[in-house]
Amino acid sequence: MLRRPSVTASVTASVTARPRPARPRPARAVPAALALASVAALAACAPTIGVPAAEDAADPKCAEVMLTLPDELGGDLPQLSTDSQATTAWGSAGAAVTLRCGVTPPGPSADCQHVESPTGTVDWIVQAGEDGTWRFVTYGREPAVEVLVPPAVTEDHSTSFIGDLAPAVSKVEATAQCS
Repeated sequence: MLRRPSVTASVTASVTARPRPARPRPARAVPAALALASVAALAACAPTIGVPAAEDAADPKCAEVMLTLPDELGGDLPQLSTDSQATTAWGSAGAAVTLRCGVTPPGPSADCQHVESPTGTVDWIVQAGEDGTWRFVTYGREPAVEVLVPPAVTEDHSTSFIGDLAPAVSKVEATAQCS
């Protein structure tokens, strides 16, 4: 007598012989992937400004200064990424105000000015370069902070935003004042 294979055996064999369909990914993975892609795209578009680190950039007081700096200067100069320790910039590539903490403190100078702001007074040595760049260096504070303002910025802005830096640079205690 010939036996027929059972129906159950043939169904089981055909089910196990087929590849399984891929499991659908959870719906939350898609928004997470899109968010990650968006962050990467934005980071690729944001310029990094080259600013050389100052001699004493590793001074712990510079870290306090850097953590207190404003996100914007002059009402429309956004903070930018830089490539060195204890530095930052505001504006745009090619027209950026740059700041370095840890520069050598300057000695007394006739170029020393008191800059008052609602948050305090900071003494700065102020010098105009031959190329039109303004250089501000804190006086009587160690480490000193240097701010460079290029002509591309001063075409549309006054340098009065230097007063907006008082809360940050005041993290370094003043030991001398302009005379």
